[in-house]
Parts: sequence; C-alpha cells; structure tokens
Amino acid sequence: MDTNNQPPSSAREEFLPFVVRPAVTDEDFRKAVDIRHRAYARHVPEFAASLRAPEPEDYDDGSLVLLAEAKLDGSPLGTMRIQTNSGSPLKLENSVRLPSWLAGTSLAEATRLGVEQNAVGRMVRIALYKAYFLYCIESAIEWMVITARKPLDRLYEALLFQDVLPGGTLVPMHHVGNMPHRVMAFSVPDAHDNWVAAQHPLYTYVFQTLHPDIRLPEMVSPRFVPVRAAYELRSAEYLM
Repeated sequence: MDTNNQPPSSAREEFLPFVVRPAVTDEDFRKAVDIRHRAYARHVPEFAASLRAPEPEDYDDGSLVLLAEAKLDGSPLGTMRIQTNSGSPLKLENSVRLPSWLAGTSLAEATRLGVEQNAVGRMVRIALYKAYFLYCIESAIEWMVITARKPLDRLYEALLFQDVLPGGTLVPMHHVGNMPHRVMAFSVPDAHDNWVAAQHPLYTYVFQTLHPDIRLPEMVSPRFVPVRAAYELRSAEYLM
C-alpha cells in the first residue's frame, strides 16, 4: 500500500510543522543521533554516554531510522529506530524468550525513541508512532513490539499495547544498558477494531487522517511478501 496515495473521500488531510522521514545521509544520522543522545541524557545520562555516535544497528538490513525535522529550519525534533525480524532476531530477543504466540510471526521492534522536551515533542512522538504503524502495515508486520522502562510504559498502555510477559514482568535489556524494561506488543491486524472498540482518542489521527509529511519508502522484506496480500484489503480500510 502506498501511504502517499490521495486520501479516500472520508479522510481528511493534515499538514504538520515537521516532516518524518527515513534517515539516509550522514547528516541525517548525525541529527538522529543528536536528538537521541539528548533525549536519553535527560533520564539515563550514564547510558546516554554510549549514544553519541551512530550504532551499527542503525545500518543493519531490516532496520529503518526515522527522523523528524522542523520545516522551519531543519532542526531535529525526534527519532525512532525500527528493526524487523526479517533477517535476524530482534535485539530484545537477546534478553528475553518470546512466548509461543509470537513465535513464527513477523515482528517489528521500535527502539531509541527520542523527542524534544517542548510543546511540539508530544506531537512528534505521536507522529513517529503513526509512522511506525504505517511502516508495519506496508511491510505486512503482524506485531509491533517494544520495551519500555517505567513510567514510560504507560504511554504504550495508552496505545493499547499488551504485556508479552505475565504481570508486566520487568526484564533487564542488554541493548538498553541492562536497565529493567517491560516488554509489550501490539497486534497490527487487530489495531483498527481494537481502537474502534476502545473509542481511542487518537483513532481519527491514525486511521482517518492522511499526513503527507509522514514520508515512508516502500520497503517490504521478501520474507513477508507471501503474507502481504492478506493485509492489502484490510490495510486500505485503515485509512478509510
């Protein structure tokens, strides 16, 4: 599905004061690293010291680094890295064994989320989440998975992510400085129905609004092509 297509008649178009797009050039990655480091330094300064340069994972096959830039001056406002399990296990799988209901499914993990701590920061965070979700639709991903430390896990609870481990067990994550994190997942094919049932306040933003400033390439792993057709009709409904 091309997320840049014209919206159906029932959708509205909204422009943002920033652009969300993949990091491509060295300058893009420099900007992503800058906002990533500053965001982590506010909460976990010791771990942030290891984030002053791009990580090898930023360039891995199956990884996509998103960058949010202000339209006014091109300054970095937010970033997120998305990694799929199309070619290798997710980074979180070095720290936790996923349950059987996730075994053999297509997964995409979001890591290294960072946004500016100002009025536009919340808007950027929501736009990055939508970009993550749209990327998963485009790539026929079945489950979005994240790890979150407290109290940031509540942000994902509010998006209807569910616990992967019983009782929200906290697990030290090797790729996040061994800090205890809650592992959570979100079903992509069930997203629309779940958000409708919950009367989610972001439903209109995610499902009924086209954002031309969220610019994603068509990047589909060959592993997921056979299952993509099953999502095409449903994916079209997501923007209706």
